[in-house]
Amino acid sequence: MDVAESPDLQAQLAAAVHALNHASHPSARLAANQWLLGLQRSPHAWALAVSLLASADHPSPSADLLFFAAQMLRRKIQSPDYSLPDNAAQLLDALLVAARRFCLAPPRLLTQICLALAALALRAEGGVDGLFARMPHLPDPALLELLTVLPEEVAQDESGDTGVDSATRCRFARELLMHAPAVLEFLLAQSEKPAAADGVPLHERNHRILRCLLSWVRAGCFSGAPASALAAHPLLTFAFNSLQAFFSFEVAIEVMTELVSQYQELPQAFLSKMPYIREVLLLPALANRSEKIIAGLTSLMCEVGQAAPGLVAEGSNEALSLSDALLRCVAFSSEDWEIAESTLQFWCSLAHCILGIDEQTSKRNATQELFLPVFSSLLDALLFRAQIIDIDEHCTGRVSSIPDGLVQFRLNLEELLVDICLLLGAPAYINKLLSSGWGLASQSIPWKEVEVRMYALSMVADTILQDGSPFDFSVVMHFVNILSSRTPAELNGCQFLVYKSFGDVIGSYSKWLSSSKSNIKPLLLFCASGISKSISSNSCSVALRKLCEDASSFIHEPPILDILFWISEGMGEGNLRIEDEEEIISAITHALCSILDKELRKTSLARLLCSSYSAVEKIIDIDRDELLRQNSSAYAQALNIAVRGLHRMGALFSHLAMSITSGLIDDDTISVLFGIFWPLLEKLTQSSHMENTSLSTAACRSLSSAIHSCGQHFQILLPKILECLSMNFLLYQRHDCFLRTAANMIEEFGHKEEYSVVCVRTIETFSSAASLSNLNSSYTCDQEPDLIEAYANFTSAFIRCCPKLLSHLARCLSCHFKRQLYALQQCTKEQHL
Repeated sequence: MDVAESPDLQAQLAAAVHALNHASHPSARLAANQWLLGLQRSPHAWALAVSLLASADHPSPSADLLFFAAQMLRRKIQSPDYSLPDNAAQLLDALLVAARRFCLAPPRLLTQICLALAALALRAEGGVDGLFARMPHLPDPALLELLTVLPEEVAQDESGDTGVDSATRCRFARELLMHAPAVLEFLLAQSEKPAAADGVPLHERNHRILRCLLSWVRAGCFSGAPASALAAHPLLTFAFNSLQAFFSFEVAIEVMTELVSQYQELPQAFLSKMPYIREVLLLPALANRSEKIIAGLTSLMCEVGQAAPGLVAEGSNEALSLSDALLRCVAFSSEDWEIAESTLQFWCSLAHCILGIDEQTSKRNATQELFLPVFSSLLDALLFRAQIIDIDEHCTGRVSSIPDGLVQFRLNLEELLVDICLLLGAPAYINKLLSSGWGLASQSIPWKEVEVRMYALSMVADTILQDGSPFDFSVVMHFVNILSSRTPAELNGCQFLVYKSFGDVIGSYSKWLSSSKSNIKPLLLFCASGISKSISSNSCSVALRKLCEDASSFIHEPPILDILFWISEGMGEGNLRIEDEEEIISAITHALCSILDKELRKTSLARLLCSSYSAVEKIIDIDRDELLRQNSSAYAQALNIAVRGLHRMGALFSHLAMSITSGLIDDDTISVLFGIFWPLLEKLTQSSHMENTSLSTAACRSLSSAIHSCGQHFQILLPKILECLSMNFLLYQRHDCFLRTAANMIEEFGHKEEYSVVCVRTIETFSSAASLSNLNSSYTCDQEPDLIEAYANFTSAFIRCCPKLLSHLARCLSCHFKRQLYALQQCTKEQHL
């Protein structure tokens, strides 16, 4: 008896499959899986699987065992690790016997058998022709499944590594397509069979026919067919008629979408069917809220429109029917935005087609005039779908957020909104957004509608600004005043989001808004109010910066300065993101630098710097009081506030650097700011708080910014600062910020010969640190990427700025450090630092 036919081995296999699928203990499943993997690798697996599938023994093996046998055969055939058996033809016949035997079995078993047949046909010599020669002996259900998976084997092989070269794959595809006419005839005959002719329900058979047709369409079965013959092909009619059957709807949509995308001749034929699709299929689906039907029809109609936007732009009755149908799909309200979002590319294609027509021609004018109502209605539908949802406008004090799906939908809307603005014209677009008849009483305002219209206005700012048409901002300012006058307790979730959209509008149109002096104060008050809300803090801080930049002619007037200082002093609570705080400080610094009176400018900048001073000073005081430090929550809060204060100081000095370059800031002002900043930072760097990574990073960053803007004032302090940095690095050797700041100091002052000794001493001190001494191989360098990058930058700055010290450096460095430097060079080459 053959080993594969041994009852004991078959019993072991049955037990292992049962344990894999049904054992309750993980260890039993793991042991079964290991045994089955070993069996699959053995030479007995071929015969064992075939004997289970092709044998007519009774009782028949379990469904799980049969499925495993078919799956094992498929994997062995597909795997490049196993060679096909010498008797491949016998294996083919055995699989065909199994396909006949299990043609009415559970679908997943028949599918596995057919996949094994397809894989064998791809790899065996003459496999395709041999398979097709034997197909007439298969029952129709088995033949349909086999014909479905055969073309899929090509696509599957292209996406996976199954050891089949491209020449074999191309040969397989060519041989398949030689049989395409016979396959299409078979499918047509199947579609014309009466119900239950082969024991398979009609709806299920139609679904299988469409699946098979889809596979062959993807393989190119209609390649070379005349356009007229393709449009009138009975199988295309069958697929179209299947749209009315719920069971086969989805696959019918896939078939037609694939055909439209492949064959340029088909959009015209499908466009003629649009009135029927709209009236008979879409409108009832919309009325019944059948999302599956609506989504499928939307996909098909968009594919038709995108395949031939020029055809749609001609404005035939069928084209307008398509446009109207898709408008209804956009406006359809559902829990997500997938249906509306799926139409965006079509509308962009149509808009680009219209805008691409020569502007001076009558055709452009006629086409644009014909589609203006369409795109105007589209804007209404998009605004409706882009509204924030599920927010009670009467529930105060609750901050809401926009769902992720809506956020993505809005991001994808930008291009289309710009196209609509170009088609309607900027004045008409603005008028449509702002003339909605909103009441003047704040209690009657539909805030969700206001918010989405402000979003749509900000999205097209560049287009409107470029157009240059007059813009009446009175409506915007009306809402700005209403929102600014409300206390936080009076705001509801929707209005928190309204702040964000208005912040975006103010930032986008700041140049126009700030051209009127009377607007500045209410706009700043609005920004101050919006900054305090997390959801709008970023948009309002950006708006504040742009206002300060664009209104420089009167932003420095005393009442305005009072508002700016009020904003800066309110940041001490630490409720904002650090990035937003830096944006605000940059805005206010810009405004203060524009003050014409030198003394006022100096005192104002000093006042701004001092607004962050107390936050850092408090942490230094804690260093003197151990009781305060023992309170972990209070200490953590103080550290956070100090870090923010240091970041704000850094932002101030960063902006000052630009003003110094342009000559707006004199040396006396720098001296005052330096006198405030350095003593405080010196105390901080000498404290134990530098152990905290965030604090030390913020301190070094603000120091680097100050050095960049106040360089000459730091020159005399170079020895002290470098010593401070190197000593701190010895204490906290994972803090690469000290290395980075030292590199900035070397860049700024290393070329001066009087500082050569301190520069050499600094690199020696850094190099003596254990964390750097251990960098003696590429492996150890890889473990500390940030540290090695900072060290490489420091040594690079030293070599560039202190070239005369290299020989002295080589003499004074130990052999240990030379080995370390060599490892650093090798690592730097490998990491391209």
